[in-house]
Amino acid sequence: MSDRILMDSFSRKVDYVRLSVTDRCDFRCVYCMAEDMEFLPRQRILTLEEIYQLAQSFVALGTRKIRLTGGEPLIRPGIVELCRQIAALPGLRELCMTTNGSQLGKLAAPLFDAGLKRLNVSLDSLNPERFRELTRTGDLAKVIAGIDAANAAGFHHTKLNCVVMKGRNDHEINDLIRFAIDRQLDITFIEEMPLGAISEHSRAESFFSSDQVRDLIAERYTLIDSAESTQGPSRYWRLAEAPEIRVGFISPHSHNFCATCNRVRVTVEGRLLLCLGNEHSADLKAILRGHPGQPHKLEKAIIDAMRLKPYRHNFEINDDVQVVRFMNMTGG
Repeated sequence: MSDRILMDSFSRKVDYVRLSVTDRCDFRCVYCMAEDMEFLPRQRILTLEEIYQLAQSFVALGTRKIRLTGGEPLIRPGIVELCRQIAALPGLRELCMTTNGSQLGKLAAPLFDAGLKRLNVSLDSLNPERFRELTRTGDLAKVIAGIDAANAAGFHHTKLNCVVMKGRNDHEINDLIRFAIDRQLDITFIEEMPLGAISEHSRAESFFSSDQVRDLIAERYTLIDSAESTQGPSRYWRLAEAPEIRVGFISPHSHNFCATCNRVRVTVEGRLLLCLGNEHSADLKAILRGHPGQPHKLEKAIIDAMRLKPYRHNFEINDDVQVVRFMNMTGG
């Protein structure tokens, strides 16, 4: 296990990395991307070997948690073997993944066997028509079957991620909690983030805060504050009526979580993003391809980039495009 650690200019230890394996997705969620997306040509994206080399270097620098993201990571050929390789890295405590669940029916068991520890599954509605409307292409029954396949494969503490939008799915909050309780899942409610220009809806009009979500939950359940953490931005609560599951809130607008940020992201183009809500970045692909077989150069570039990590993002609740890149380009 490495005794080296990554520290930013504000003395925050960075030990959690989100690696995007593709910008492509089989859904077109209205808050994530445009309906008619242009995806990157193959030569511009990292190979699986390059992604593995990045994982090696980050773990050598003290990373303890890696999350594989997309787009939709499970549509990338070779993803199961990549999971197997990364999960075997000495010193890595947890390899997890964010997915839309569409491919879990066939891949949940192989992923579990490969060493993937935990899954986050996006689920914004339990109504098939509304689910199709929000995802533009998604099949709710297929996603639920994938969630059930993950449970059957042995995954524990699988977490549902729900982006809450006023007038679209806010009335389903307690139904989603009931679904999570019935299947022994954790669930996190997320405030919509202003990433990429969208025309499908007004983000200002659809904003629904974490406080409003908690108020609705409190109409049916008793929330108990918890100090638990999964190293990410979620703040967790328990339910007195179902203490075995966790209810999380990601609140980039209403309850900024930047002071304890321990995360960086790498896009599938090899761009190291130091902050979700800012454009501070470093080009790791250039190092990988310009200096093959020289991990010390890659590690130096990662270390040097830490000084670019800003203290916080400054998301605002309006329809201005604050960050041009879409979430599928950002990586989870």
